[in-house]
Amino acid sequence: MRNLVFLLLVAFSCNLAFSQTVKNDTVTRRANIKYEKKGNTVYFLADLPPLFPIAGAPPARFTNFWEFGDGTFSKESEPKKKYKKKGDYKVNLSVTNNYDNGKPPKTRPKTVAVTDITDTDFSDFASIPIADGYTIFASREPVPEEELVVVVSYENQLNYVANGKLYLFYNEKEFKNKNFDLIETRTHFNEKEVLENDLAFAKESNYTQSYLASASGFSIPKNILNPTDENLEMTISESKSLFNNNHILEFDNMDPGEIRNVFFTFKTTPEMLKDTSAIVKMRGVYIPDRNYKTHKKKTLEMEIVTSHDPNKMSSNAAFMNYRLVRFKALNFKIRFQNDGEGPARMIRLESDIPDMFDKSTLEVTDMYPKCPICPKDEVVNYSCLDTIIKEKQIHFVFRNIYVPGSNQKNVTEKDSTKGFVKYTLKFAKDFHKKKTKSRTAIYFDKNEPVITNYATTRFLPGISIGAKAGYNYFPDLKDSKSYFVAATVSPFKSYRWYWQVELQNGLNNYKSDTTVKDFIITSENGNPHLQRITSNSEFQNYNLELPILVRYNLNNYVGIGAGIQGNINISKKENTDLIIENFEGQKDDYLMNTELANTKNSETFSDFKAGILLDLTLGFARIGPTFGTRYNMSFDKNFNYWQVYGLWKF
Repeated sequence: MRNLVFLLLVAFSCNLAFSQTVKNDTVTRRANIKYEKKGNTVYFLADLPPLFPIAGAPPARFTNFWEFGDGTFSKESEPKKKYKKKGDYKVNLSVTNNYDNGKPPKTRPKTVAVTDITDTDFSDFASIPIADGYTIFASREPVPEEELVVVVSYENQLNYVANGKLYLFYNEKEFKNKNFDLIETRTHFNEKEVLENDLAFAKESNYTQSYLASASGFSIPKNILNPTDENLEMTISESKSLFNNNHILEFDNMDPGEIRNVFFTFKTTPEMLKDTSAIVKMRGVYIPDRNYKTHKKKTLEMEIVTSHDPNKMSSNAAFMNYRLVRFKALNFKIRFQNDGEGPARMIRLESDIPDMFDKSTLEVTDMYPKCPICPKDEVVNYSCLDTIIKEKQIHFVFRNIYVPGSNQKNVTEKDSTKGFVKYTLKFAKDFHKKKTKSRTAIYFDKNEPVITNYATTRFLPGISIGAKAGYNYFPDLKDSKSYFVAATVSPFKSYRWYWQVELQNGLNNYKSDTTVKDFIITSENGNPHLQRITSNSEFQNYNLELPILVRYNLNNYVGIGAGIQGNINISKKENTDLIIENFEGQKDDYLMNTELANTKNSETFSDFKAGILLDLTLGFARIGPTFGTRYNMSFDKNFNYWQVYGLWKF
């Protein structure tokens, strides 16, 4: 009895704990903005809810992205902000939950009133410097049905006050469903949204060396004069061909050296690809002076995730067209973050490589920390990235580096604890149309590895049209002759299992067996006599057949299949010759006379038949020519038949 009570208490406790967990997981979490103001200096703090750690993962934590209402921002947990002017500033906070099972906390903007300017030392801005005068980034990776902030930062690198334009393109056309809804655009420098169909310029871009050395002081930096940035029409046209949506802003009176930021809040749609390895893109175009075509183009790549884990593996190989990828180089990216309490001096990424890829085509396209590729068979004492090709893996090893830990003392900039490797691979010579998946083990110095998600490669089904012709042999029909042509539809170059639908039109000729029937006929005078009728029939049928099969390729040259089929006569013609013999009396001893007769009959859409079939093909099983034989077992008597055919799949 005591044991029974104990078990009931344990069960009740477990049920209560489970119920509480579910309840917490469904309740919307809130993060509140708190601040302390000293004159025009404001110290911000986020009041955050409890975390729901993931078992076996690094410690759960929140990361913050602040917008201060004046066009500046910060990624610090508890930033300090000095405002230049008096006024009311609407502060926004976006909180990301890392290694956490719950939803990101919701926040509400808070207005901060600055009434006094007591500190005029504005050297410390709560923002992040930008490289090359233009950048675009996201506050976090996209998760279906969550919000994220995209920031466009641009700088006037001209030496005169400029009026320019910004484009942001989103929702790639290669995806069937849209991935993002634009919820809000926040500008702070009077940027105006514009709608346009055509590009117009006051004058063509025609900068010369005289402009560069002009005594009037008019000059354009050489990086703006990159010839690849001159064809603005091509850039905009190409962007519109790749993306469904765009947002255009014009800005005015931007001083030389001035940096401005625009903030876009997007919500990811429920239809977003729920593939944690898929990469989606946005594109930004910055025109420093809208009188000229000179511009900068940046592409933002984001990985669709189901949780905010900084250690991820992703690729652009989620949905590929098998016809077009033969010589295409696919992009892969491995992200990592040192979550330790101290720096990492060596980071090793052991990445699985599916057999379909040719490891000798490896090309590292980018990495962080930035460093050269290590020379082979040499020991070096400087920072470099070593690439080691194994039978089933490629190892990327950062040697002699310094990546601080996110929990390290005095480390406030979390981005400095992150890194990545981007690389490309091409397909091997003989690769099949099959789904693969791979992941990476990440080692920080000699610590236990962190295992990433699976990055998948998938192929679109594609459609293969086939032309088929052959001969049917009916063993139970007399003098049968049957020819047919057909069209087939199936997935393009399938690897193992696949479906196939056929539409077949045939001409069937056959004869019936001779039939003899005797009748006793009573003549007009009342005397009975024997009448014998002998008949021979010929049939000509135009039929339509619809086979539906499930097929399996044993290898590149042999395939088998089974399925069902329905058959109907579109046109059926019957021609019957009759021999009518009359005998005296009721026996055939004495023939009185013989008559010849002929009857014809035709029908349309008659004699529906169904059955099952078994199929074998030899040749090029996936694409190209093949020969096959098929046995059709009809549910109707005497209509079982063999089929031999040739087929070419395109």
